[in-house]
Amino acid sequence: MQELEQEVKQLRSEVATMKGPEKTEVPATVAQNNLVSSTPGAPPAAPSSVSIASLLGPTSVSGFVDLYYGQNFNNPASQTNGLRFFDGATNQFGLNLVELVVDKAPDASNSRTGYHIALGFGQAMNVVNSSEPKAGLGFDQYLKEAYFSYLAPVGKGLQVDVGKFVTPHGAEVIETKDNWNYSRGILFSYAIPYYHFGMRAKYAFNDKYSLTGFFVNGWNNVVDNNTGKTYGMSFAWTPNKKFGIIQNYMAGPEQTGLNSNWRQISDTVITYSPTSKLSFMVNGDYGRGDRFDLGEGFVSKPVYWTGVAGYVKYAFTGTSAFSTRYEYYDDHDGFTTGFNVNGAPAGVHFHEFTTTFEKLVAHHIISRFEFRRDMSNQPTFLKASNPVKDQNTLTAGLVFTFDSREGK
Repeated sequence: MQELEQEVKQLRSEVATMKGPEKTEVPATVAQNNLVSSTPGAPPAAPSSVSIASLLGPTSVSGFVDLYYGQNFNNPASQTNGLRFFDGATNQFGLNLVELVVDKAPDASNSRTGYHIALGFGQAMNVVNSSEPKAGLGFDQYLKEAYFSYLAPVGKGLQVDVGKFVTPHGAEVIETKDNWNYSRGILFSYAIPYYHFGMRAKYAFNDKYSLTGFFVNGWNNVVDNNTGKTYGMSFAWTPNKKFGIIQNYMAGPEQTGLNSNWRQISDTVITYSPTSKLSFMVNGDYGRGDRFDLGEGFVSKPVYWTGVAGYVKYAFTGTSAFSTRYEYYDDHDGFTTGFNVNGAPAGVHFHEFTTTFEKLVAHHIISRFEFRRDMSNQPTFLKASNPVKDQNTLTAGLVFTFDSREGK
């Protein structure tokens, strides 16, 4: 028995020698670090995040929904504001515009090509595209803009756009959120075109001077209504951050099937911001050239129209502002407004005063409350069913915006 016990002890000793020293535990943090890095003590890698902006790359998607409620104190039987297009429906809720924009700007350091597509639905789009003289409203009713861009390697870069794009004229734009007031002014509605189809080329000499040339079908037409073309030029001068001026000019035949009468438009916009809170803007327009057919081979003298608008905006805080606008518009021959007496075109002129309070309710919601008074020397408005020379309106608007670039 003693010999057997001695042999067992000897075997245990040999087994322990074969196993070697016991293993020590490796801290969990070191083991995790070794999974992602060969460098001892390296911090764990942060999990990668995926956003809409990162998926879209250089392309951005943005847009907005614009709704309003309007009250006309004349209570017109037609439930329509006189002289107004974009907020025409009154004494009811209205859908101004729903817009979706897909945009990729050309970049000299990456891709010199780009594109811009803007789709819209609502009263504003019906107004803009209903002025198509030949193809009609249904042709591109929901297309606000669609153009291809190329940044040519000329000097600092010459950008050429081909397609449908909004006009350079005017102090206001189609989108409510980018204007100082909720309603569009008389000059924007009657004195200038809304869009063009053709080509434009812009060259920025530096951050102060830029020049843009236009070669297009004409005013508000994708399908041309004659064989002539319209030419234009836009010059922008911004000597400093407080002052800027843009001078636009266009000329070309715009009457259907007729190239001999050239319509001309001169448009000037001046902006001045003496402080970060206070801003001023002035817009002036002068147009002429079209002629009325008087019958029996006779035509009228060239018609003309002219107008001026002044704007003041004061920002109380970063989320609230107060804006006022005054306009005078003289449609000397009743050509742009279509006003006539006993079936014959007649001159008419208008005044309007607008005051607007804006409040940013949330980061993506813009609210506006507006009072406007329109006046005319002719009975161009309705009180119930009776023609009158003025109207007072009150409007409350909400605009919800979104932009994929905010996710970067």
